[in-house]
Amino acid sequence: MATVLVIAEQAKGVLKKASFNALGAGQDLAKRLGGAQVHALVIGQGVGDAAKQLAESANAVHVADGAAFANPLAETHAAAAIAAAKAISATHIVIVASTYGKDMAPRVAARLGAGIASDVLSFTGEGNVHFKRAMWAGNAVATVEVTTAIKVVTIRGTEFPAGAKGLNGSVAALAADGGAPKTKFLEFNEVKSARPELTEARVVVSGGRGTKGDFKPIEQLADVLGAAVGASRAVCDAGWQPNDLQVGQTGKVVAPQLYIAAGSSGAIQHLAGMKGSKTIVAVNKDPEAPIFQVADYGLVDDLFKALPQLSEAAAKLK
Repeated sequence: MATVLVIAEQAKGVLKKASFNALGAGQDLAKRLGGAQVHALVIGQGVGDAAKQLAESANAVHVADGAAFANPLAETHAAAAIAAAKAISATHIVIVASTYGKDMAPRVAARLGAGIASDVLSFTGEGNVHFKRAMWAGNAVATVEVTTAIKVVTIRGTEFPAGAKGLNGSVAALAADGGAPKTKFLEFNEVKSARPELTEARVVVSGGRGTKGDFKPIEQLADVLGAAVGASRAVCDAGWQPNDLQVGQTGKVVAPQLYIAAGSSGAIQHLAGMKGSKTIVAVNKDPEAPIFQVADYGLVDDLFKALPQLSEAAAKLK
């Protein structure tokens, strides 16, 4: 019988929002496989509370907790994932296509002799499930089949709902020590901000080339709305904003409740990272900008005039 293993992602013991979407994907996959069991795995140090949260949406939760897993090294965390997969005879392994997931998934697949489907948007079929994945900056969606006995799937978290609760699965420690890694953790330089994390935010205000490097109107509106700040690739390549703010195919994929794009033309690469947003508002002085083709609301205006007015109006409403 099929068994789905969902690998959660956490930071400092707190689950990433996308981990709940991964559980939703795991539940969908299990249903298509004919009622398979959904197991979850959390790896780290001091992740007991995270495991209890996962148990609400999984039949069982496995916990690799210890100093060996304190830092997210692909080698040690992949070793724990492999141990869990073997222990439960997992047939399908699901993980979010984040930096963490993209680092781990190929290692897990190679060690288990599994085929892999990356950046999956949805599943199709019953029993022999196929995977739909984005290609060519999201302009095409391919349906692929993985023919190996064990299948590894990285999912785009923004495309799946959070997992349903109420399963109240068991929680048990996993017998894994991380092995003897050939890599060593040195340091993690975290970018600290009072604003929400880009991939976790309900509202994102993003700036493009039209800002000419001046992000003050973007940041002002973001602060009024309690939003995260994003940027197009052109902005990051120009050095106007750090790369961790880049939204797009080669940056971060976001799907907030509200996405405001100011001064962005709407290049294919950028659209691939935000077109899943629930409501898209575009501000651009060029009425022919491609961004207006995907926007729910469009304003043809100079962002340096429009955004301060929006900030003022939003502040009054609050």
